[in-house]
Amino acid sequence: MLRSKLILVFCALGLSVQAQFKLVQLPAPVDIVYEYSQVEPSIAINPLNPKVMAAGSVLSDYYYSKNGGKKWKSKTLKSPYGVYGDPVLMFDTKGRVYYFHLASYKDVHLDRIVCQSADKVCADFSEGSFPKPNGTKVQDKHWTVINQENNEIYMTWTQFDAYDSDDPADSSIIVFSKSADQGETWSDPLRISKFGGDCKDGDETVEGAVPAVGPNGEIFVTWTGPKGLVMQKSLDGGATWLSEEKSLEPQFGGWDLTIPGIYRANGLPILKCDISDGPNKGTLYLNWCDQKNGEDNTDVWIIKSSDGGETWSERIKVNQDASAKHQFFTWLAVDQSSGFLYTVYYDRRNYSDNQTDVYLSVSRDGGKTFTDTKISDSPFIPDDEIFFGDYLNIDAVQGQIRPIWPRMDNGKISLWIAVISEAELLR
Repeated sequence: MLRSKLILVFCALGLSVQAQFKLVQLPAPVDIVYEYSQVEPSIAINPLNPKVMAAGSVLSDYYYSKNGGKKWKSKTLKSPYGVYGDPVLMFDTKGRVYYFHLASYKDVHLDRIVCQSADKVCADFSEGSFPKPNGTKVQDKHWTVINQENNEIYMTWTQFDAYDSDDPADSSIIVFSKSADQGETWSDPLRISKFGGDCKDGDETVEGAVPAVGPNGEIFVTWTGPKGLVMQKSLDGGATWLSEEKSLEPQFGGWDLTIPGIYRANGLPILKCDISDGPNKGTLYLNWCDQKNGEDNTDVWIIKSSDGGETWSERIKVNQDASAKHQFFTWLAVDQSSGFLYTVYYDRRNYSDNQTDVYLSVSRDGGKTFTDTKISDSPFIPDDEIFFGDYLNIDAVQGQIRPIWPRMDNGKISLWIAVISEAELLR
């Protein structure tokens, strides 16, 4: 009884608690083709059966579980177009699983985004489809979303005229494509950013385009770049968009962050929409990291909109510590059965060096308050000479929460999930 009362007090104050959850290491495929395998993970839970889930990591790793994430099998994904990282895993409303990734086809590097799919997580994937390439222009860092009403797939990403080019005539833009037939075919890519960026893959590049669908089929897209955090919007299935993107919030320190011990780090934004039947239905949540509180104090933030992106709240700090330490690599999920928010990130609040924990912050009141829980059982120390990816990931369906993250021990990378239920968090 006393323990329960103490936990309630911690939750009310927004303080950090520590809970023990089942942690599971995902087995790497036996035929790993990439030295830094198991970073930049993506995870998805089947909404028709939450015990079924799929995950991916760079460059071509695929994992699946049929018992809620307690045990996993893995293999290397293959496609005639090549599989070259940035995996995005997703289920549609019929339970079909999709694996989106970059490609390296016939010696043309990163010229398309490929969509492969399968009827079951353990089945063979299709060879792949893709939006129309644009010559040798680089197509990079895609994210996707499903329209729950009609099963359409919406995808947004960055197109570079020439990656890493110093030529001021070369630019980066945000493009959109959709599929109305379960990924069989795709609409021609459409530019949706009026303002472009450079091609240096840094603060002056437009990146991090994430789509979300509203309760009435609205399509929202946010990204960052020279103008900070911005938003686009379509009310007709992606046919037309605002005449120019709407500015939302500055990103202090830019999105290309410096974190001690990390090879590279970004604070790219994540957009989600609550389409549950809860009290916050229709609310948009934009999650990111920046250094508003100083270069030595990266934090996790959220802003929200309850009027279709017309107006947005002041920024809300997600991590509830007062340590002035780094919190970084955030990702957000909204459980559409409840409207609850779950945010996962790396955290150094407990240490004076580069030791790093993994935290989960939960909001059950539409982002007004958050409660932090440390979910890793021990810290790790990364090595800034070893590529460690750019983000973590998380999914939450019907009270089942599955954060996924890489850790590094003595220079060796491994990939982990926590098996968490909403009921466990409330104990």
